[in-house]
Amino acid sequence: MIGKMFDVPRRLPAGMAALFTLAVVIVFSAMTGSTMQPLPASAPGGQFSAARALVHLKEFAAEPRPVGSRASHRARDYLAGQLRAAGLRVEIQRSVGARSAAGLATFGQVDNIVGRLPGTDPTGTVLIAAHYDSAAMGPGASDDGAAVAAMIETVRALRAGAGLRNDIVLLMSDGEEDGVLGAEAFVRQHPLGRKGGVLLNWEARGVSGPSLMFETSRNNARLVETFVNAVPAPRGDSSMVELYRLLPNNTDFTPLTKAGFTGMNFAYIERSSLYHTAGDSIANLDHGSLQHHGTNMLALARSLGDADLQTLSSGHDVTYFRALGSMITYSGLLVWPLAGLTVLAVAGLALLARVRRLLSLPRLLWAVVSAVVPLVVSVVLAQGLWELLVAWRPAYDLMGGLLHSPRPFQAAIAVLSALAVLGWYLTLRRRLGPAALSVGALAWLAGLGVLCARVAPGASFLFALPALLCALGWLAAVLLPALAWVRLAVAMLGPVMAATLLPSLAGNVFDGMGLALGGVGALVLALLGLSVLPVVEVFLPDTGIAPSRVAVCAVPLTAVVLSSGLVGVGLWVDTFDAGQPRRTHLAYVMDADARTAHWVSADTDPAQWTRRYVSGYDPAALPEGYARGRLRTGPAPVIAAGGPRAAVLAHTRDTLELHVTAGKGARSVMLRLDRPVTQVTAAAGRFGSVSVPVTGTRVGTWPAEIRFRGIPSRGVRLTVRMPDAERVRLTVVSETDGLSVVPGFVPRPSGLVAATREDGDLVAVTRGYTLTSDSPAP
Repeated sequence: MIGKMFDVPRRLPAGMAALFTLAVVIVFSAMTGSTMQPLPASAPGGQFSAARALVHLKEFAAEPRPVGSRASHRARDYLAGQLRAAGLRVEIQRSVGARSAAGLATFGQVDNIVGRLPGTDPTGTVLIAAHYDSAAMGPGASDDGAAVAAMIETVRALRAGAGLRNDIVLLMSDGEEDGVLGAEAFVRQHPLGRKGGVLLNWEARGVSGPSLMFETSRNNARLVETFVNAVPAPRGDSSMVELYRLLPNNTDFTPLTKAGFTGMNFAYIERSSLYHTAGDSIANLDHGSLQHHGTNMLALARSLGDADLQTLSSGHDVTYFRALGSMITYSGLLVWPLAGLTVLAVAGLALLARVRRLLSLPRLLWAVVSAVVPLVVSVVLAQGLWELLVAWRPAYDLMGGLLHSPRPFQAAIAVLSALAVLGWYLTLRRRLGPAALSVGALAWLAGLGVLCARVAPGASFLFALPALLCALGWLAAVLLPALAWVRLAVAMLGPVMAATLLPSLAGNVFDGMGLALGGVGALVLALLGLSVLPVVEVFLPDTGIAPSRVAVCAVPLTAVVLSSGLVGVGLWVDTFDAGQPRRTHLAYVMDADARTAHWVSADTDPAQWTRRYVSGYDPAALPEGYARGRLRTGPAPVIAAGGPRAAVLAHTRDTLELHVTAGKGARSVMLRLDRPVTQVTAAAGRFGSVSVPVTGTRVGTWPAEIRFRGIPSRGVRLTVRMPDAERVRLTVVSETDGLSVVPGFVPRPSGLVAATREDGDLVAVTRGYTLTSDSPAP
């Protein structure tokens, strides 16, 4: 009971036509998912112009502007001035923002810019949000300067037209990079933050690519409807929404929606190797991405600005995705019926094949079970490739898999995934039969459709629709008394749908997660391979004909040669230079008590420039409690710096109250304690106070850590609760941006940039304390 579903004459031309069709679909889908052409400054006043937005971006995004820095204050003043000049009511919300993580409490003095454009007859508030601070390692032209500049240009375009019905509020938040501190303070303290409304949040995780709507609040049906109808080039799909909900990542969108806002979150994610580095610059920004951001922002501001916001509530999510250039949406209420229909269609196909004696139940069961092999093998091969790349080029490790020119490596992963699928299929084809293997592969897709319907409904379409169309297409191809080419065309419905959806998903996974998690993209590509097995079968003769030894060896040999060649091309094109810089971590640490200083680096294979500062591993040379993870060290000159101070205000068995100052010129302070803490309260005078609970402990260092970014010159008051505070070891670290104050420091050459680790490119001055409940600190 082994056989084909159906056969076609002239297999090679038919198979090549099928492959060509799939290639056209993949290329067309990629082209229609691209970004927009930027408009010049001469564009009509009612349109968004990337060129006009760039004028503003150049005024504030030419240098890093972390929270509390002078560059941040200059950006704040410029942006607030532009909003006032546009006629908005503007205020600066000065507050203390806070967040907690495992063993960590982070605080920051934030200056949120809040601008308001009153509506003519408001039904609610439309909040447009982006953050104007940047990571300390780069100017943040994309993350998130482009969105902030787009807000100014959007306001100009809105003011050029008739007044809108609803209130438009612009939130340019501070401190997002240190833990969404500004957004947290906005919803906790500002009246507009507690009022709620419809939120449009804008972000970036790269410097190019289309503006993707990657996250929504729950029950998004009316929001997605507005998005699809309002913007001229909608991009993104509901699988991104589901994936992001499962990840621990967050943006300003998270605290705002937790506070009651409903809304949508947008970002572009391509060329993510420059994310949070000096390469996130105006020179590297794709103007088309800025145009897409701004065009969507303006269109949604107008649509929501004139809508009855009270009617935007819904009781369910929707599934939405692009297929062949069109946006398709359907109610989340249909997810389970479609998943169930897919299972029935696959079962019906299996039954038909059984009736026609093309498979047996034991063979089908073996096919289903064995189909896990190509999925696992593809993941293992992809992760193994990454380990080989890191072994060959250790500097890749600091990039987290986000390489400058990853396409050849991604193509190599695609070839390895194809090898896994073909190796499984060709090995078992004569033993189990093509019908059993094809149906067994569809069973996995159908099963994933059901699984997603349970845990991530918006992603179910990725697997259910290809499996459903594959099953229905094969049923029609077997049952229809039609010409062979017609039957082949019908059988291609499922593979075409898979080629429409799954390569796009794999691309987004590669762009967002990088090659360090390349196994995820490989898994998606292997699922694509399982769904296009009918195309593979077109090329093959009847199962009774044994393949030649040459043919058996040709597939793995070709795959190995091709993947090896692609890896070689990748290593050749992905070299480090000024345009594709290598990352390196370096910091200066001085023990103010011992008056000793050292350079430190977390690099496993330091660049030549870094080796001039660090040599071996000597953790004993570093101040107690400073190190996090394994650090290289090297001697450094002592500088004239007063360093931080911690004065004990009160000390009981479970509470420690301190007044902490960072010292002249320091932007931030960090405290590490050798005891876990349960709650921390920070008070910064007129900027207010805030408390956060803390659970868990830090990894690779002392159990508890407290940070205060943008610390006032007069210091802060910290109240720390811990189960056992009678005797505590405390290390206080003041942090100043940049290393140029250290005598003998030579700036990085053009081919190197600071790594994204948060303790890099800092002058850290430490003081240690032993605190007991009956003995105040010195």
